[in-house]
Amino acid sequence: MAEQQKAGPLLGLVVIEMAGLGPAPFAALMLAEMGARVLRIQRAGKSLLLSAPLPFDLPRHGREILTVDLKQAEGTALLLRLAAQADVLIEGFRPGAMERLGLGPEQMLGANPRLVYARMTGFGQNGPLAETAGHDLTYLAWTGVLHAIGGKGRKPVPPLNLVADYGGGAMFLLTGVLAALFERQRSGKGQIIDAAMIDGASMLAAPTYSYIAAGLWHEGRGDNALDGGAPFYDTYETADGGHVAVACLEPRFFAAFARLLPLDEELAARQDDRAAWDEMRTAIAARLREKTRDQWAEHFAGSDACVAPVLSLAEARAHPHNRARKMHLDAGAFERPAPAPRFSRSVTQMAKPPQAAALDAAAILGSFGIGEAEIARLTASGAVVE
Repeated sequence: MAEQQKAGPLLGLVVIEMAGLGPAPFAALMLAEMGARVLRIQRAGKSLLLSAPLPFDLPRHGREILTVDLKQAEGTALLLRLAAQADVLIEGFRPGAMERLGLGPEQMLGANPRLVYARMTGFGQNGPLAETAGHDLTYLAWTGVLHAIGGKGRKPVPPLNLVADYGGGAMFLLTGVLAALFERQRSGKGQIIDAAMIDGASMLAAPTYSYIAAGLWHEGRGDNALDGGAPFYDTYETADGGHVAVACLEPRFFAAFARLLPLDEELAARQDDRAAWDEMRTAIAARLREKTRDQWAEHFAGSDACVAPVLSLAEARAHPHNRARKMHLDAGAFERPAPAPRFSRSVTQMAKPPQAAALDAAAILGSFGIGEAEIARLTASGAVVE
């Protein structure tokens, strides 16, 4: 690779990533950090609205970057040649965009029948909403998941953009890519992955659907065991304006919590009695307001009460447990979460901003077997932009 020495369980895997935003580049980042060679194709004349300066821009870290004019026939022909040597292609455009460029699955798999062609969209490749614009919150609204997130009697709350973009999007895209690569070992053939954020976010809610069907879940917000409805699975304000998270669902964990708080024995004996929940919540809230967040963290430390201080992102980086596991690494311009998951033998590497060689079109194309004369011609024509 032109950028840095690679290592990891995906060493040798070649991925072409069509530049974009959100879950597709995040999936490509994870592949890069697990050892894959990722070539990011920037479209000439296309700038990304949310692109940060290079030291902070994770969608460009760990990649080689090549700018190609895909409006030129030479540009699309070049991408087909590169795809013929790749294992995976990732694109996150609206349905039909790649086809209009002459780079749809038919053309790409024609050039490379072993290619895994991974498509990331909000609503999927078909259906009445397929062409509709949206973001994480949009897809959560359509899945019903957003309806379930929020306090009782309050409006639905955006859960950052973690659920549809990265949970339902990037993680399901990665699952599809790795599954298709495994299947290719048997069939020798690539295939198309239709990863939609609306599908993935909905699948994440599959257990909730089972609880509803079993009569264990109510559709109202803040009225269930896992949505803040239960007083023993919620957050509480402390004396200093901080918060603690109480998550003692199982009876033995709740018993430890009730003993250490302490909670009135009569109330503690009624954990499963919904009629006692409001009184129990009031008692817990009053007690937890008597000390600061960190005093409560120390009070419950070492117990099975499942009480944790609600840390800020900055505080989380400094916490002794997170430091011991080296959960955050120095990326130069900032500290960021370390690559995950961890492997017993394979070593993953945090992706770094691309250096000069990873931005050198001639070096990149040469590594794909394209000769100097042709590189010069492609550059002169504007099909490849230095």
